[in-house]
Amino acid sequence: MSGQSDEFSGRLGLIFATIGAAIGTGNIWRFPRMVGANGGGTFLIPWLIFLFVWSIPLVIAEFAMGKRSRTGTIGTFRIFTGKRFAWMGLWTAWISTAIGFYYAVVAGWCLKYFQLGITGGLTGDGVDTVQVWNEFLQAPGQVILFQFIVVVLTLAAISRGAKAIEKVNVLLMTSLMVLLFLTMFMALSMDMNDGTLDGALFMFTVDTSMMFDAEIWINALSQSAWSASAGMGMAITYAVYMRKDEDTTLNAFVMGLANNSISIIAGLTVLSAIFAVEADPLATVTGGSSAITFLALPEVFAQAPGGNVGPFLMMTGFFLALSFAALTSMISTVELCVRNFVDHGYERTRSVWMTGAAIFPFGLPFPSCGASSGGRRAFPQFPEVQDHIGAGLIFRGSSSRSRFGATASRAGQVETGEAHPGLAGYPKVGSRPSVTTTSTRVKTTCGLGDGGTLALLAPPSCSILMCPFGAIANTEDGGTRSTPTGLASFSLGGRRLLFNKFCSVRSSNVPEGAEGLLALPPGGATN
Repeated sequence: MSGQSDEFSGRLGLIFATIGAAIGTGNIWRFPRMVGANGGGTFLIPWLIFLFVWSIPLVIAEFAMGKRSRTGTIGTFRIFTGKRFAWMGLWTAWISTAIGFYYAVVAGWCLKYFQLGITGGLTGDGVDTVQVWNEFLQAPGQVILFQFIVVVLTLAAISRGAKAIEKVNVLLMTSLMVLLFLTMFMALSMDMNDGTLDGALFMFTVDTSMMFDAEIWINALSQSAWSASAGMGMAITYAVYMRKDEDTTLNAFVMGLANNSISIIAGLTVLSAIFAVEADPLATVTGGSSAITFLALPEVFAQAPGGNVGPFLMMTGFFLALSFAALTSMISTVELCVRNFVDHGYERTRSVWMTGAAIFPFGLPFPSCGASSGGRRAFPQFPEVQDHIGAGLIFRGSSSRSRFGATASRAGQVETGEAHPGLAGYPKVGSRPSVTTTSTRVKTTCGLGDGGTLALLAPPSCSILMCPFGAIANTEDGGTRSTPTGLASFSLGGRRLLFNKFCSVRSSNVPEGAEGLLALPPGGATN
């Protein structure tokens, strides 16, 4: 199967697939931590702003690029930016694959805790969550077993192409929404026992004295970009399977709003439950993503009202929802890599198993990153790599926005005389409408999605954010790679970019007409 004729059945399938790719552990365990560490409702304001001025426009651009090129990230960047910048697509594919190394392990943890919830291993009298966690990590056979299950489920889901990916995401995302709503209402009822909704009030209360804290704004952008998968190549990959009459702008808005809505629901669930039980809820929330999920929440859920039924429903519902979120994100992560193999002439089934053969063994070292014999922080620190990636997406997203808006979207228009070759033509032409709004049923336009706007806003928005970032990174430990906002993390990324620049290759399975003038419709066909 070449994969070129493989498409999602329609808008609903595309939206569920992209929502599944975007919604992951970052929504359910990282978002509550970010809210708790950044002033509650104060954090939500820049987070919502960046959804509309950064993440959605970037997803629109990536949708348009993938739909136009009908290839994965390597082929897309080669077509849109030329050979000089094809390395960006390779880098994106590599980062996605590397995320899969540890993400399979994390998803395995979620499945294991769902199994513990089903069997009552987290709710009995005298259960020590630190001991349960350490015993699990110190049993490598168990960790590897659940990691293997996740990899096999992921490969099975994508082996049959877009239609199978669509069906799996529709099933899992529908179930996840039901489970999260159930656990949210139960958590709110726990928080209401004392007559107040402390968790919800904290989440939606704005502290004006913190509004202009630069670190809060940078954390909000990294959370928005990471959670929406903006700049990670996911939208490019799934747009390959988008029908030619799909409205990319509308789809991007639906995906972004759904992603943020799920984050709000997850935040209410986690914060309400923790505020209802913990004496120092903020210390618990800011203790780390893994600490919240695998140490604090089992203790909190075990105190849910309703006898044995309440804790059982809270525990199993939450960890099953978390498992579904991890699996759908894992599917998009692996598919991004597989799509590039298919573009280079490999048969899909072979590409799937080649990718799985890399992800499984390279993920094996992560579980050994450290169980502790005592203390509350008894978990590996590598899941906080999300903090590093989230910050790095500022650079990656700025590049996609400026390249799509300023260079790619105008190239064909300059050649055909539709646009002035100088700077004066930039704000007027933007992205070609037939690429971004080709739906025959509905056309949604948005100034934020125009190529001209993307081109003009990307460099200054990145620069504005990086000025305070430089000050934040200038800390006593900013030179270490273990600091998410450390300069060393970005210098390491820069060295990888320089290396990858020399590794780009031409896709051999590019659709006919894809490398023609960018003024032409996707794939060179006529709309």
